[in-house]
Amino acid sequence: MTTRNLMVWSTAAVLLGSAGLRAAEISEEEELAMAFGDKSFVSIASGSRVPLARAASIATVITAEDIRASGATDLDEVLETVAGLHVSRSPVLNAPVYTFRGVRGTLTNPQVLMLVNGIPQTRIYAGDRGLNWGGQPLENIARIEVIRGPGSALYGADAYSGVINILTKTSAEIGGTQLGARAGSFGQSGGWWLHGGRWGAVDVAGYLGVHRTDGGGRTIGADAQTGLDNIFGAFGVPPVSLAPGPMNNGYRLVDAALDLSLQRWRLRTSYKHVFDLGSGAGVAQALDPTGRNSSRRVDAELSWHEPVLAADWDVLLRAHAAHYEEHSRLVLFPAGTNLGGGFFQDGMIGNPEKWERHARLEATAVYTGLAGHRIRLGAGYSNEDLYRLRESKNFNPDPKFSPIGAGSWADVTDVTDTAPFMVPQQREVVHGYLQDEWSLAKDWTLTAGVRHDRYSDFGSTTHPRLALVWDAAYDLTAKLLYGSAYRAPSFSELYLINNPTAFGNAALKPEKIRTLEAALSWQATANARIGLNLYRYRMTDIIGLDNTLTYRNQGEQTGDGLELEAQWQATRAWRLAGQYACQRSENQATGQDPGLAPRQHAQARADWRIAADWQASAQLNWVADRRREAGDTRPPVADYTTTDLTLRTQAGGGWDVSLSVRNLFDADAREPSPFGVPYVSVPGDLPLPGRAVVLQLSYKL
Repeated sequence: MTTRNLMVWSTAAVLLGSAGLRAAEISEEEELAMAFGDKSFVSIASGSRVPLARAASIATVITAEDIRASGATDLDEVLETVAGLHVSRSPVLNAPVYTFRGVRGTLTNPQVLMLVNGIPQTRIYAGDRGLNWGGQPLENIARIEVIRGPGSALYGADAYSGVINILTKTSAEIGGTQLGARAGSFGQSGGWWLHGGRWGAVDVAGYLGVHRTDGGGRTIGADAQTGLDNIFGAFGVPPVSLAPGPMNNGYRLVDAALDLSLQRWRLRTSYKHVFDLGSGAGVAQALDPTGRNSSRRVDAELSWHEPVLAADWDVLLRAHAAHYEEHSRLVLFPAGTNLGGGFFQDGMIGNPEKWERHARLEATAVYTGLAGHRIRLGAGYSNEDLYRLRESKNFNPDPKFSPIGAGSWADVTDVTDTAPFMVPQQREVVHGYLQDEWSLAKDWTLTAGVRHDRYSDFGSTTHPRLALVWDAAYDLTAKLLYGSAYRAPSFSELYLINNPTAFGNAALKPEKIRTLEAALSWQATANARIGLNLYRYRMTDIIGLDNTLTYRNQGEQTGDGLELEAQWQATRAWRLAGQYACQRSENQATGQDPGLAPRQHAQARADWRIAADWQASAQLNWVADRRREAGDTRPPVADYTTTDLTLRTQAGGGWDVSLSVRNLFDADAREPSPFGVPYVSVPGDLPLPGRAVVLQLSYKL
């Protein structure tokens, strides 16, 4: 049996087993909690905590226990388990690309909104989480809620193809002091401290983590400089590419958070510093083993929540401020390169730096005084300020990018005031929204909402949503959903200048998407659950580069697909879960698949409680049927299957120890590299890390 068939049949066995097999039902409340726990409720879908099956969106919940059982060490490993979501990679800084239902960016990932405790993490330069993202540790995460599909009617810009909300741990969830450490393959190591308790009348949750990794960068056989070498080799120019060579995927980070709450008031602060971040396959897709990048983000949020302001009102006020900065020291092309304007002695060097500050005010009110209705009103203001940019480099902005002087490190010149890649920019956004959750009849709920956003730099946009939920039977729920969303152009797409790879266009309009979804959720038994989702979407005004390397609104894309999910607590000792997703997308201009995203993706997982204090977990991940972009004649990207195993024990005395093997069989898994002319910069695609062993331990005082 082929690996592909093995994955399909493994997943099918889990799904059919959930529907057809019947173990002795577990009726005790604690057994049900063991089976599903807090996964049964979600708040991201409508802003209110509701049963997952009745949520006004297609949503997934991942709990802290799920994370511990899986042995995952980074957010990306966890998100890969969500049906309809695949975590791909960008050649630039090896950044994660979160691909929902076939919708993805090429180098950056602005189509997905990431929230931490409901606060957007969007950085305005590229419209994503920041280019120098690094990794995201999991120790302080209580749960992750994910929406597949549009969420702009509630969350505004960038809630386009999906929304990810990370909820951090409260003092009650930590419940004391915990120390932890990790060590593993590829130079992975780290340690963390968590504390939850009270200081007088104040609830306190504190976290500090320090982590590092070499990244497990496998070999790139050929890169962008290889393409240049092939062109100039005809004129007797010697090759200078560093390929074959390993990707530069390492990083170090410090992650910290403090959560203080006193009655109706709450103050949350966080700090994340990523440094020594490697350049992946290279910012110009030419290997850069010495490139180093860093970022620093500081967030602070003060909120006031009065659940009973008046008889029927629940009011939440929030004020948020953030500072973000990025610094890069890059060798875009190696020593000896020549782009047509002359040779670079030490390579083509560029050192861009950016500073952003964000301010946000929000007010939300929920009114329940009208029988059968739950009305949510909200308004807010945000100021996004890219207030400082600096750049030094050793090349000129002419068409052939001629070197300054000899193109050496000594020739690196500050061009901030003479040839900047962008000048400071600022954007203000005012928004308001209205949503009504209406119990229009017995077993029927209609959620209708609309949000209006006014931007200071390109105008206004309005987006509605409708969700009809029917409890068809005590164990069967059906949904019909419609929503639209938009993605605001990022500052780089609007205002880039003097850049060797792209030019901005201030006339850009937002990207738009409309999605229709249908879903069934069946509680087959008290301990088995199955979900089926069908969807179709249409994207318009897609932002991309034209043949002059200028950003334009150019083209449309349609797509449809299905997602099948199942969970089954087979016995007290065994829990099985599986998901299968397939999608078909089409670029309307070419009539072809837009490429890069998997058409099929499946996972199967089995958790075995060996004894009271021992648990084993096995997980298969199958990624298949990825097409190339239009014009790319390379063979399709090879399918891959990875297997992860985790053994965990809560050995007593406060100890929790786990040993994980990721990619057990050392599969040659690769993510697709983007197409380019006159050559593909990384023709062999982007290899993922091989087999890795990770040991984690924590001790609760």
